[in-house]
Amino acid sequence: MTLELGERWIGIDDLVQVARNRTPVSLAPAARERVLAARALVMRLATSGQPIYGLNSALGANTGAVLDDADLEAYQRRAVRARAVAVGPVFDTVSVRAMQFARIAGLARGGSGVSPEVLDACIALLNRQVHPQVPRLGSIGVADLPQLSHLALPLFGEGQAEFDGQILAGDEALARAGLQPVKLGAKDGLALISANAATTARAALVLHGVTATLHAWSAAVALGFEGFRANLSPLNAHAVAARPATGQIELAKELRALLKGSALWEPRAARRVQDPVSLRVVAQVHGSARGMVQAARAQVEIELNSAADSPLVLPEEGAMLSNGNFHIPALALALDACAIALAQAASMSVARCQRFMSPALTGLPLQLTRHGPAHSGFATVQKTLTALWAEIRLRANPGSLDFIPVSEGLEDHACMAFGVVEKLAELLERVQYLVAIELLVAAQAVDLRALDVSQMGEGALAAYQQLRAMVPMLDEDRPLGPDIDRVYQAVAAGVFDFQTPEGGVIPL
Repeated sequence: MTLELGERWIGIDDLVQVARNRTPVSLAPAARERVLAARALVMRLATSGQPIYGLNSALGANTGAVLDDADLEAYQRRAVRARAVAVGPVFDTVSVRAMQFARIAGLARGGSGVSPEVLDACIALLNRQVHPQVPRLGSIGVADLPQLSHLALPLFGEGQAEFDGQILAGDEALARAGLQPVKLGAKDGLALISANAATTARAALVLHGVTATLHAWSAAVALGFEGFRANLSPLNAHAVAARPATGQIELAKELRALLKGSALWEPRAARRVQDPVSLRVVAQVHGSARGMVQAARAQVEIELNSAADSPLVLPEEGAMLSNGNFHIPALALALDACAIALAQAASMSVARCQRFMSPALTGLPLQLTRHGPAHSGFATVQKTLTALWAEIRLRANPGSLDFIPVSEGLEDHACMAFGVVEKLAELLERVQYLVAIELLVAAQAVDLRALDVSQMGEGALAAYQQLRAMVPMLDEDRPLGPDIDRVYQAVAAGVFDFQTPEGGVIPL
């Protein structure tokens, strides 16, 4: 199966399919016609004497400096080399493939003026599974110039790339894949690197992981309701519809489905008339988080389906126009909002876990151990919870405000979207640990109550059975760190995402 680009709407799931499963891509015939028309205009304007940024006029602080006609092609190679300034550990292969895909999708829209040969070389690199080595640090979110420069270097035989499990020089990787270095023409270098494909790709992968983790979190909450013997009235369809705030109707519906068949729906089944707030307002808080994630996903998909190049090539107008479409504050702000929303939910997760330690609230043994004060049970897990919460709270701070001017003050605003994505990825990892702990705590409560599993909700029971297949009940004290790590790996792999049966979350 080949995914055709340039005509149909591209979604996050398409990117995930190419990045994870190595689905090949191709260019739609109509898209090729647009690319050819845009390229013809680029070549006509390149020697027209009309100064055009990045075509016959220099980049950055040198804007306005006219380039020699004989130097237009060599300048494009130098432009890529000079901006390959990203540093630090390199991204995993899945992330690199996502970046390659995102840039190809953007080029296929026809606004970059890239030569068809260079676009075909990009597609061949992805399909032949030649994966450039892309360092993590360097982008300020005003086009991912550093990362995309490293992504582009192997196309013309420079930089480094992974092929067949080996890290090779760019030219060697091409040779082993049966490919030839491509020749960059006028504007080709700028077309390859002046985009936000790295941010878009990483955001798609991270949000895919966030979505799956939120589903797993619902399963953990449902299992916790069983272990707490919670009052389910806050999930009543009429109650949540009375004030239909963002996401809460859908979230309450999901929890009702996970608790289908539970004895908690029977009259007077709940132990308390009113539970702690952290149990009562899950639909409101998690629903808000879902809304933020949906908004961010929509922004990512706009980027995947747009020609955000500057200058933008408009063959129908015979013009190349400088513009601000390389700037993506809407995505940066949406990702910052996701981080804050996840932190809100995380604080409640910590609270719920701590409530389970208290006999006065649960009627269960202190610290969830039936062996009394000579055993610690889950007591010291509260330290892990506190540490995770502090790490999440730190990464919930907005990153979209942290910029300073560069390029002699010409580039005096940046949305820092790439950094916002990366801190969201770090935050998500810590949230997944929280979900793992909440699952362990909830399952321990179920075991201590000796609940009849036939009386549990279908989704809650599925979560319990999945968990107990990995980790036994805590009886005698043992190191819980390995248990938490094991369940975390399952959460990150989509094992507890009962909304998508195929499961599986991208490495972050």
